[in-house]
Amino acid sequence: MLPALRRGARRRRTADTPPRRRRLATPSFQLGRLNHVAVAVPDLAAATATWAALGATVSPPQAMPAHGVTACFVGEQLELLEPLGAESPIAAFLERHPAGGLHHVCHEVSDVAAAARDLERRGFRILAPPALGAHGVPVVFLHPKETHGTLLELQEASGD
Repeated sequence: MLPALRRGARRRRTADTPPRRRRLATPSFQLGRLNHVAVAVPDLAAATATWAALGATVSPPQAMPAHGVTACFVGEQLELLEPLGAESPIAAFLERHPAGGLHHVCHEVSDVAAAARDLERRGFRILAPPALGAHGVPVVFLHPKETHGTLLELQEASGD
């Protein structure tokens, strides 16, 4: 018997495989504006020095143990991330991409918890329950396999 026809074999998804129908249902929330783009860097001090030399305003580094990162912002929409310990998800990312690179994009939503419930109900994988992010508001991350290879962060709009 062909391997794909064995009882209990999972169907392999390809680029041409349509998403599960329930995912296409209308969401109960509106995806808002792009809040920031995050870049993983192996050396935050070196990265911030480069951006400062380019004339950018760079915020002070902020350790975020709950997320395993030290973060700072270049201007308002570029976030630089350095691992905070060997168990950091950024450390794992940098093992695969030693020079660093694009880590995630972040869009705003009005209610992160409600958006996460809606996405899970429709079959999307949320990586962890809502937690406070770098801006002090709730965030969640969608698994990159759910969004065609891009790690997506949803951040509760702060009303600024």
